[in-house]
Amino acid sequence: MEQVRILVVEDEVIVARTIANQLNQLGYTVIGTASSGQVAIAKALEGKPELVLMDVILKGEMDGITAASQIREQLDIPVIFLTAYGDDNTVQRAKTTQPFGYVIKPFTPKDLRIAIEIGLLKHALERDLRENRDRLATLLNSMSDAVIATNEQGIVTFVNPAAESLTGWKQADALGKEVSKIFQLVDEVTETSLENPVAKVLREQQVVYLNDFTSLITKNGSRIPIGDSASPIMRQPGHINGVVVVFWDLSERRQAQLLEQALHKEREVNQLKSLFISTVSHEFRNPLSVIQSSVELIELQGENLTIEKRKTYLKRINNAVQSMKQLMEDVLFMGKSDAGKLECHPGILNLQQFCQELLAEFTTIHPRGAEIIFKCHSDCTDACMDEQLLRYIFTNLLNNAVKYSPTGGNILFDLTCDLIEKAAIFQIQDQGIGIPKADQARLFESFYRASNVQSIPGTGLGLVIVKKCVEAHQGQISIHSQAGVGSTFTIKLPLNYPNRIQ
Repeated sequence: MEQVRILVVEDEVIVARTIANQLNQLGYTVIGTASSGQVAIAKALEGKPELVLMDVILKGEMDGITAASQIREQLDIPVIFLTAYGDDNTVQRAKTTQPFGYVIKPFTPKDLRIAIEIGLLKHALERDLRENRDRLATLLNSMSDAVIATNEQGIVTFVNPAAESLTGWKQADALGKEVSKIFQLVDEVTETSLENPVAKVLREQQVVYLNDFTSLITKNGSRIPIGDSASPIMRQPGHINGVVVVFWDLSERRQAQLLEQALHKEREVNQLKSLFISTVSHEFRNPLSVIQSSVELIELQGENLTIEKRKTYLKRINNAVQSMKQLMEDVLFMGKSDAGKLECHPGILNLQQFCQELLAEFTTIHPRGAEIIFKCHSDCTDACMDEQLLRYIFTNLLNNAVKYSPTGGNILFDLTCDLIEKAAIFQIQDQGIGIPKADQARLFESFYRASNVQSIPGTGLGLVIVKKCVEAHQGQISIHSQAGVGSTFTIKLPLNYPNRIQ
């Protein structure tokens, strides 16, 4: 191990020689002695000692405290004071030079060695700490992410160049200010101010993250979408010494996301358009073919056409026209819904009476097929709902139940009014072909039809219309189905439309 090189500054020659001999016996190397402050500085500059033993009281204009201060500033060499004076005033003056030891005369070689070893250790630790701090500062200043640090009161103590660029605040102007003045956040959706993450970290003592769609308000008032995290700086477990906030500009990423969303939406629209044209064309072609063939048969047979045949052909034409009319109504309904123009106009009605009248009309139009059995399980069925939307809901559900059920089967239509939950619960249960489990997740997509419908006609719009009408009432729809067994649709609607009647 190399011997530590020491400079001794003492104006008493005999004392200086004694100290030098003691140091040599302790294994240190004395590079020289000095009797004044000016000589001490000169020898320190020339010899670059690793430690200086400095007498506080020196002859001449410069005392040991002043000399130590200049040596410390110019060379960063640790200084240990030697003095016979231990008064408070001397000690306070010596503290300003940040000495690494303070030995009161007279002292023993052991006292001297302990002071030197502790002084050298303290200096090494201070140097390591300073180098680590400098490396950390260099790292933070070179980061592309913005960094703001605060103390435990939320006062700004550090701002790196990236943070200066994003916030518009220079570090010199930001230091000492409350962080909420430098780092202001707003919700992009609600336009409301957000709690500063530093305050939240100080309160909760854990890492916090920004929500999506958060923007930074810069010094000039502009907005920048950002992402960030705020972390506590812990001096010791359970005690926060400050907070560090790391954030970054999301402008380019947000633009890329919006572009991707727009492209995805455009692809969906194009696919929907193609599917719409294909489905509508197919659904129009069938009834038009029926109309055309029926008209041609009437013209061909002329006066030879019997009354029964004529009624048969006219009924085919009427059914085809009704099919086309229903398709057009469904398409117009979807267009209104997609344009955000679907409105709910609630009115007072008796649900039991409404269901019975609806069934009477429905069975007139669909005289054959499965039998529909209606049951009401409540005495009071008064409600405030949109009658037209209810017709859309149950006409489509009953039509599907009949269409996909075998002739002669039963369809159960139940109504229950829960006065405690203030909700009407409708159930339509069939014993038809059911819906395969793999198809159930997509039932409410426009033009989507289950894989087992085969040649049964349909557009794939009925259940979509049902769901939109249920949502317009702020209600819920659920389905339980098993292929080959049947399906049960449950509709739950508020008895009183929430925005109209309380």
